[in-house]
Amino acid sequence: MRLLPVALALSALVSVLVVAASPAASTKQRLRAKQAEAQQVLQQVNALDQQFGAAAEAYDGARYRLGLAQKQLAVQKARLRWAEKQRRLAIARLTHRLVVLYSSPDQPTAITILLGANNLSDLVGRLSAAKAVTDSDHELAVHTAAARDAARAAEQRLQATEAQRAAALTQAAAERARIGSLLAQRRSLLSSVQSEVVQLQKQEQREQAILAAQARARLAREQAAAREAAAAAARRREQARRAAALQAAQPTTTVRTPPPATTTQPAQAQTQAPAQQPVTTAQSAPPAAPATTTTAPAPTPAPAPVPSAPSAAGHPEAAQIAMRYLGIRYQWGGASPATGFDCSGLVMYVYAQLGISLPHYAAAQYQMGVPVARADLQPGDLVFFDGLNHVGIYIGGGEMIHAPHTGDVVKIEAISDFGAGYVGARRL
Repeated sequence: MRLLPVALALSALVSVLVVAASPAASTKQRLRAKQAEAQQVLQQVNALDQQFGAAAEAYDGARYRLGLAQKQLAVQKARLRWAEKQRRLAIARLTHRLVVLYSSPDQPTAITILLGANNLSDLVGRLSAAKAVTDSDHELAVHTAAARDAARAAEQRLQATEAQRAAALTQAAAERARIGSLLAQRRSLLSSVQSEVVQLQKQEQREQAILAAQARARLAREQAAAREAAAAAARRREQARRAAALQAAQPTTTVRTPPPATTTQPAQAQTQAPAQQPVTTAQSAPPAAPATTTTAPAPTPAPAPVPSAPSAAGHPEAAQIAMRYLGIRYQWGGASPATGFDCSGLVMYVYAQLGISLPHYAAAQYQMGVPVARADLQPGDLVFFDGLNHVGIYIGGGEMIHAPHTGDVVKIEAISDFGAGYVGARRL
């Protein structure tokens, strides 16, 4: 009998108990542990199912062989009955022949044969005929007895064979029942674990719905803030442009002071006014003003616009697009919501809607765009894990959207859940 290693089952049970006992274990961790347990129990069920099939086949074989032995025994018993009947007939015939020869007055005796013979040849013939009849009856009796004995011996052998095959059938039935009981227990456990998996999946779906709502609200706030910042920058640029245009429209003028009058001019005006200025009286001229030359200042250059290159601003709208595909099942090699997504297929499909073509290969996607420090991540950046074997789309708040693995769906997950598996990020 071949069973799964006990150590494997015990280690799986210990790991499940450790995760379940940890108060900090998240729904995702408990779900993964329970899914791993379900997978191991399923493997045990499959192995036991194979063993049960083999045991059932062995039982059927033992039952078939017992049936053959029973049929052969029945045939041999019929033969024995026939042989016994023939033996009894032969003995009865011989007995009757002897009784008739030695007790019936109508039958020829040895004396009557001797006296009734016409000659010697007739006598020998009569004696030989009588002996032949007797010997034939005796030989028939012997042969039928031998046949009876052979049939009886064969019956005994077949009875022993029947007993052995009946014992083998009993053993096969017990083995089948034992494995069937183990299989029933494992199937019951599998059903229980799968039920827990379903409950944890529902709980995770509820948590995912909350995370999705929070992510949408956060992205909406960030987009609103980005629009407000862009609008404010545009207003500042427009104000600067108008101020520069207004200053450029004013001509450059030189203010001249009036000539010296009988009244005393301010010292500053005297020093700045030329000696050849015509003389005017204080009553006929406005108060003297200093002679100054004013020139319109050069327009203040408007701030340079924020570059719109992908490497500078990234594509935060990719995060919003990725939100549409939450709940789509994982499919290895998948790159559409109709068939499902794998990790790089999801990224490729999302960015294709922005007019950006990416390869369906996480390691190749890592060669695109520019690197981004983890502290500078923005929604829409690509984040990579596990030696470039996995990729997701950052959505802010330390979270990403990704297609995890077979049996799961596109979901939101914290980058920190990958621990040391984080490789880096790129901005397209």
